[in-house]
Amino acid sequence: MQDENTLRDVAKDCVHCGFCLPACPTYQLWAEEMDSPRGRIYLVNQILDGAELTDSAAEHFDRCLGCMACMTACPSGVQYDQLIEAARAWTEEARSGTGVQPAVTGPGVTGPGVTGPGVADVRGADGAADPAPEVPRGVPAGKRPVRDRAARAAIFSLFPYPRRLRALTAPLRTVQRTGLDRRLARSGLPGRISPTLGAAMRLAPPAATAIRLPERVPARGSRRAVVGMLTGCVQSAFFPQVNASTARVLAAEGCDVIIPPAQGCCGALSLHSGREAEAAAFARRTIVMFEQAGVDAIVVNSAGCGSAMKEYERLLAGTERTDGGSDWTRRAAEMSGKVRDLAEFLADLGPVARRHPLPVTAAYHDACHLAHAQGITKQPRELLRAIPGLNLVEVPDGGTCCGSAGVYNLLQPEAARELGGRKAEAVLAAGAPLLISANPGCSLQIASALAERGEHGEHVEHVAVAHTAEVLDASIRGLPLSVLGIS
Repeated sequence: MQDENTLRDVAKDCVHCGFCLPACPTYQLWAEEMDSPRGRIYLVNQILDGAELTDSAAEHFDRCLGCMACMTACPSGVQYDQLIEAARAWTEEARSGTGVQPAVTGPGVTGPGVTGPGVADVRGADGAADPAPEVPRGVPAGKRPVRDRAARAAIFSLFPYPRRLRALTAPLRTVQRTGLDRRLARSGLPGRISPTLGAAMRLAPPAATAIRLPERVPARGSRRAVVGMLTGCVQSAFFPQVNASTARVLAAEGCDVIIPPAQGCCGALSLHSGREAEAAAFARRTIVMFEQAGVDAIVVNSAGCGSAMKEYERLLAGTERTDGGSDWTRRAAEMSGKVRDLAEFLADLGPVARRHPLPVTAAYHDACHLAHAQGITKQPRELLRAIPGLNLVEVPDGGTCCGSAGVYNLLQPEAARELGGRKAEAVLAAGAPLLISANPGCSLQIASALAERGEHGEHVEHVAVAHTAEVLDASIRGLPLSVLGIS
């Protein structure tokens, strides 16, 4: 996290012009100044000046999606991402009661740090984990309600761990096959037990068949690059076919694809939820893993993950440890410099694989952490328009968040559900039988919102949801539209 002086300088860039207001989804929902970027920046300034972090202020920070649409709209170039990340860290430290310490475990990793066979020690010579973020002067807010804390504990004990997520697929498949999930959803019981549980039941995708990827996928034809591929947490558990498509597309374009085994979380979910120490631990593990892979670039097919990995230098600068020659800030900068979104990488590389026709009209959804946080909007559209027969159309008001925002749709389900409903209406208005997204959370959120409209008795034309990698893969391999869910 940035120090207070840096945060003050960033906050000073805000001239209170209000251009961010119409771009902000939560301001659109509630027309409340403190639920706008300008209002939250005002709260950050107050806290930096010594005001107490009240429950009310903490709630306004919690209600931010972190979609960064305000950064695209801001004429002054305010780096709102730095401010909201700091505010979330203060809030999480104050409201969790005990602070958030790293809890990274998995193959080659032991204990709360990230040490173990084949993995460099990232805890420092004294064996202590990095301290939780310091809350600025003032009286901290009270703890979150027990149910809220329990929901957060469950989320962050599950979602950053691909093996744990995959372990859910068998019982999930059983529940879905028997129709119990639909009956429970109609009863409203899960939502009464916990709003987070109710949201999770709505969002759960059909259980996917596991796909085991090799550690190396060789380039087809002349080798043009050696790339590492992040498999992700939600992506690998719920959308393994997206990772398989990504590897095939990269190989078809002349890349040796290195897929480190037993990958863990990159830290995106923790970073975007204020769990800074936990995010830093995940980041170090990821850095070590790809340093050992020795690749030219690291290709990421999840917008939120790519955004977080490009922020590693700033993240680890706030928890610097150079003892033992670790030099994490430098290593983080080198790592971030290699990170490329799939569309970004392919556009720079240039196509060599033949594209076969895909005769379909498709709408492209801008994932917030791709369009606003990474500024990548042109490249995916160029790649898709290069497919013969594919007619690409725009989603009305496409720059507005769908409500997924990492785990926002689990922690703020009512707001997320309303935003998801609005996005579903916009997608249907585009009139395309195929929606293309570049983020697993967006795919889950939009598919759920579309399905919910049909369950409420509305006549809804079927809209298939696919990842950019799946569409490119289908075109390169000359597959029928049915592989994308289009009959």
